[in-house]
Amino acid sequence: MRNNAIVTAGLRKSFGSQTVLDGIDLAVPSGTIFALLGPNGAGKTTLINILSTLTKPDGGTAAVNGHDIIAGREAVKRSISLTGQFAAVDDMLTAKENLLMMCRLSGCTSAEARIRTAELLKRFELTASASKLVKTFSGGMRRRIDLAVSLVASRPVLFLDEPTTGLDTVSRRALWDMIMELRDRGITIFLTTQYLEEADQLADRIAVIAGGRIVASGTAKELKARVGDELIELHDADGEVLASFPTDGSLQHIRQTLNGLAGKVSPESRIMLRKPSMDDVFVALTTTPQIEEAVK
Repeated sequence: MRNNAIVTAGLRKSFGSQTVLDGIDLAVPSGTIFALLGPNGAGKTTLINILSTLTKPDGGTAAVNGHDIIAGREAVKRSISLTGQFAAVDDMLTAKENLLMMCRLSGCTSAEARIRTAELLKRFELTASASKLVKTFSGGMRRRIDLAVSLVASRPVLFLDEPTTGLDTVSRRALWDMIMELRDRGITIFLTTQYLEEADQLADRIAVIAGGRIVASGTAKELKARVGDELIELHDADGEVLASFPTDGSLQHIRQTLNGLAGKVSPESRIMLRKPSMDDVFVALTTTPQIEEAVK
């Protein structure tokens, strides 16, 4: 049985009169990828900042790699790496210079820094661009060097705050491969993302935060099952979705749903049956549950 690399209990945080985190309970097993989903402003970055000791909570407890984030703050910092939403590298230095600098700041000798830099450049496919200024890098290359800098020191826990924001599809998928490789090396990865497909593809477990609370958690398959085995979608003549209805997929339930729509839709309307996606999960869990009528 895996140990938990991250544990929180009743974690709370407010900014003025605004409650951002209202009793967060989480357990993230070691050596897994854990994704936190939620609307903008839901508190995802605030939670990462608390777990990485950048911000103090107002209440509750949290431990990272077995160390309390308050009493063991220094031990937590020695256990983690963090990549924020924006690249934290020096644009006026080359990729190699950025890595060498961070290696020396992390306590490596000159020889150790050269070896570690070469390793990271190779791992993140940046060797050919090692001598180029970071300011000339594409978005995907900037994220790769940022992630490489975060891994200068080998730490058991890595926080990634929306790591692929702004990347094109090819760069995003390349970074996914690198993240999964890190997981396979035994690193625990806690990531926030605005891309639901990203959580679906990467995460061993997912939690959804809304209104300052965790409203659901589980595997992607478990969360999709909460929406229903399948969805009946009602489309208009232009293909726009008018309404969506969960169904268990049985003929009886589908017939009941269609009978309920009789007389409420136009002859041009179309019905589709499909499996739930993470988009459906996100909408169902972060908005007030309701089934809209196709026609009032």
